[in-house]
Amino acid sequence: MLLYMIKNAQIHFNDMGTPVADDFDDVYFSNDDGLAESHYVFFGQNRIASRLINYKQKQFVIAETGFGTGLNFLNTWQQYVLLKPKHSLPRLHFISFEKYPINHADLVTALDAWPTLAEYTQQLCDQYPIALAGCHRLEFENGQITLDLWFGDVHDSIPNISCQASGIVDAWYLDGFAPSKNPDMWQQSLFDAMANLSRSGASFATFTAAGFVRRGLQQAGFDCQKVKGYGRKREMVIGTLKQANNYASTPAYYTTTPSAMDNVAIIGGGIASACISYHLSKRNIESTLFCQDDGLAKGASHNRQGAVYPNLQADCNPPSEFYAHTFLYAARFYQNISAQGFSFEHDWCGVLLQAFNEAKYAQQQNLVEKNQWPNALIRPLDAQQASTIAGVKLPYSGLFIEQAGWVDPAQLTQAIFSAAEHLRQGQVHFNTDIERLEKTPDGWMLHTLKNTFGPFSDVFVCAGEHSDRFEQTQSLPLQGVRGQVSHIHAGGVSSQLKTILCHKGYFTPAHEEIHCMGATFEKDTKSRAVTEQDNQTNRSQLDKFYANSDFAKSLGNIAGAKAAVRCCFADHIAMLGQVPEQDDLIATYSNLRKGKHYGFTPLQQPHQGLYVVTGFGARGLCTAPLATEHLISSLCNEPRPLSERVHQAIHPNRFIVRDLIRNKI
Repeated sequence: MLLYMIKNAQIHFNDMGTPVADDFDDVYFSNDDGLAESHYVFFGQNRIASRLINYKQKQFVIAETGFGTGLNFLNTWQQYVLLKPKHSLPRLHFISFEKYPINHADLVTALDAWPTLAEYTQQLCDQYPIALAGCHRLEFENGQITLDLWFGDVHDSIPNISCQASGIVDAWYLDGFAPSKNPDMWQQSLFDAMANLSRSGASFATFTAAGFVRRGLQQAGFDCQKVKGYGRKREMVIGTLKQANNYASTPAYYTTTPSAMDNVAIIGGGIASACISYHLSKRNIESTLFCQDDGLAKGASHNRQGAVYPNLQADCNPPSEFYAHTFLYAARFYQNISAQGFSFEHDWCGVLLQAFNEAKYAQQQNLVEKNQWPNALIRPLDAQQASTIAGVKLPYSGLFIEQAGWVDPAQLTQAIFSAAEHLRQGQVHFNTDIERLEKTPDGWMLHTLKNTFGPFSDVFVCAGEHSDRFEQTQSLPLQGVRGQVSHIHAGGVSSQLKTILCHKGYFTPAHEEIHCMGATFEKDTKSRAVTEQDNQTNRSQLDKFYANSDFAKSLGNIAGAKAAVRCCFADHIAMLGQVPEQDDLIATYSNLRKGKHYGFTPLQQPHQGLYVVTGFGARGLCTAPLATEHLISSLCNEPRPLSERVHQAIHPNRFIVRDLIRNKI
């Protein structure tokens, strides 16, 4: 999928106060009682209440073809909360598609019409995303309710959903502007796509009784029937899909084998480990954490201030898509952790990417001219505008990422882990250096020099630069990059800096009268020793670009530094998934050498239940929350938040598969 700029809906409010879409000349909901109609047509006719109460799986999935103002979702959410005290319900997952998302201000105004939903409306509006194409995962009720908002044309979005051949949807709200007003949506390709994503027995309900809609759904495999419509509408159509299709967007060589995850171990104590703990806990899955240090965040997550911002390119390639959506999710995720009362130092002060030379200026101009990203995500500034936002005089123009900022990584890691423990208490073993992994008939055993732990059904290796230390993981092509960040005393002018500056390195606003300045870049080393030479390198690099700036002149002496090793891969994107075994993949997928994507033999999967979560480089604070959520969703056989092309880009099989296709192995 190529990300593209999408337009917000152009709307006005009629004399009844009902929002009307200018592009379709149609109301978003009934002038009479839109909430009652939504409840009758979609919640009621899909029998959602009784199905939730009697559902045997862990998650019930509803998909909707037009989000609009979110009224259908909000009503379903409210009904779920009303049922919850008296019944043991599955988690609720709601997927909705919207070609023209309503803007935030109009959303607030439109939903003011429903005071009974105010509690839910406020939470939705607080998390409501910007108009960026792709999937935005929003979470409510401590993760018991998930909303995946796919912005963009439904015909473009559905093919980009990452899924395997089992179906993911239990019920469809076939909504959207009337077929006569919006014929581009109501196509046979949509009905076929609905069937492809549906589980056996999936239902649908739609307000329209148009004959071509009913016939199209029947052609796609749904059994259809007319029932009484709402209010003055005589008829509407409902139906079910008897048998799921054998549809998968994910090729066999990029699949993720689901797991019951009944006894889980996590190796590592950084941001990725904390995120996995949280995502498991909200699913009521207990985990045991093993950390070689005496506390959390003693490795790459131990800086005073870590910048949280995406690495965006002019073209919307898979890495750019990955960074854009992981960044927006991370911002929501961290704000949610803070709102729960688990505090950490942070400031969403924005990040200013400076055009410090001609090459960088040309690169930024290319991004602006290609116009792939909404201004709400990243926007250009001239030198004067940059200086105004920064609070100090700057010599360069740049690009500003307003929603970005900095966090204290160690405090954040502890806050996320504490939030996970609040949801589901697990076990923690500090000062425990796992040296060997052993697969037995009963599960995975974890060995230190003196002790053995296990068996575990699943093991997540989140050990940063140490992730390749085990026999099973030693072939991973990890690259270690050492970086030192220097701490420098703030001066009178530098104390006025209000945003993070990025040149070849970065420079943060003062926190407790100290700026963070860095970082050095040294490949193929695992040393964490702090050196005075690197402190001087960091200061020289800052002076190279800002020597004549008053804020740089006002700086005091270097007060200290921290060094860490960040690991990455040659393609500069993280790796999450089951640890691959090259000989097994070659034997199974040898036909790829001949250009054949079929005729594969079964995998032996010698490392089944063992997962690697690493390679975040310097972007773990930005990417870890959503990347780990994607992995856990995949293992739980739930809808995935990342697109299929991004799923493949982060999959551990990627290097072996590429070499097979290129006939290099």
